[in-house]
Amino acid sequence: MVRYREAAQKDAPTIAILHAESWRTHYRGAYRDDYLDGPVFEDRARIWAERLGAPPANQFVVLAEEELDGRATPLGFACVYGAHDPQWGSLLDNIHVTPPAQGRRIGAGLFARLTKWCRENHPSHGLYLWVLHDNDKAQRFYRRLGARDAGGEFSEPPGGGEIHGRRYVWDQLPSVPARQQ
Repeated sequence: MVRYREAAQKDAPTIAILHAESWRTHYRGAYRDDYLDGPVFEDRARIWAERLGAPPANQFVVLAEEELDGRATPLGFACVYGAHDPQWGSLLDNIHVTPPAQGRRIGAGLFARLTKWCRENHPSHGLYLWVLHDNDKAQRFYRRLGARDAGGEFSEPPGGGEIHGRRYVWDQLPSVPARQQ
């Protein structure tokens, strides 16, 4: 049984590992190899210690776990910043699911929890995120959830270099079927 819960400060190391492993798996070729093979873990540990140590009021982080052999095994996480941008709305800053948990609707479950939080806390705002231009699998996932492609731009990722991102947007907060909430 998968359990979804709001992340706490004690979850920072777990989320940092999930985040770094996801980047190492899915961002190879977009992010610099010397960053992914080097300081990505330390960088994500610092970021998540800061984010969960002193979270801003508009931040919500949800963690998906499964009870296996008497202990909670992390499956994925998502992070959103409510009312982040006056034009685009709340920023879905992260949504990552471990490779073994993909295809089990964990991403959809995380998405349901964060959109519920947005509806309760920032109902008059839309939702948006950035996805790598070449990440077709993620883009298909967001389109299935009702997002539209609102264009792209280049930016510098952690570790340096340049990436091409696509902004995916929900002009209105999506309604999520009850079975995913």
